[in-house]
Amino acid sequence: MTNILNILTFYNEQIILFAILIQMKVQLENIHENEKSSIRLLHDPKLSDLFFWHFHPEYELVYIEGASGTRHVGEHISTFTDSDLVFIGSYVPHLNFDYGIKTTYLKEVLHFNSDFCSAVLQQIVEMPNVPRLMEQSQHGIAFHGKTKEHVGHSMKALYKMNGFEQLLEVFKILKFLSESEEFELLHQRPVLSGKLKSKQLRLQKVYEYIGANYQNKIGVADAASLLNLGNEAFCRYFKKVSGNTFTNFLNQYRITQAKRLLLSGKNITETFHESGFESLSYFTRVFKKVTGENPSDFKRRMRN
Repeated sequence: MTNILNILTFYNEQIILFAILIQMKVQLENIHENEKSSIRLLHDPKLSDLFFWHFHPEYELVYIEGASGTRHVGEHISTFTDSDLVFIGSYVPHLNFDYGIKTTYLKEVLHFNSDFCSAVLQQIVEMPNVPRLMEQSQHGIAFHGKTKEHVGHSMKALYKMNGFEQLLEVFKILKFLSESEEFELLHQRPVLSGKLKSKQLRLQKVYEYIGANYQNKIGVADAASLLNLGNEAFCRYFKKVSGNTFTNFLNQYRITQAKRLLLSGKNITETFHESGFESLSYFTRVFKKVTGENPSDFKRRMRN
């Protein structure tokens, strides 16, 4: 009985976390301490009481040990047990890996200056696989097995070294990771290409507008005016940068909000109104297209 209660408690917490994540606005973290350094080490930072959904230009390698928690990178949400090692690309949004952890744990975080990655790491012929590693980091990479164990051990020793020693050890770590086959890509496609990040940041105006107005009627002209573009030019630009049409993106956002409302106890009629759909039939059709099931089945499955 105790085990069953623990499992139910865990899944209730995951649902609550998922609902919170949907509502949170991603924050741009400014990592400016010691700006001249190519790398920055955070030794055992404790952020378990802080919900920090954020992104930054720097690449990030994070190792956590002695805890089980939630791994949320981009749109990927999963759990890890005992330890985790994840490499996160530039401008990829993510949640701090120790959020909500109550047990004793150790965490090491490495930040790599984006200029250092493009100007230095990409040019070192002795590490031919590192450029591919940097590209894959835009998907989010979770390492396991001996790779996680070896790199975790190396990262725990970094704080005892001086700057130059740290840099040499980081080269070894990146080379080791680039040659490993013990990993999982967290997204099939890059979350954010470095070449497109400035354009993506421009679209942030549109994302924020949708977040504030999704319950109301939103037309292409409303979004296009934010970027001073005509309707056709805006649609082409949005599809090129986001990889999705504006209408599909808006519908997917509204369905995400609809899931949150259903999980919070709203009925289907309340949900389709509050998530911005004008008719129940269209809401049901879009919900099934996006999720693969109709709203009542989704609510029943989650309740069960």
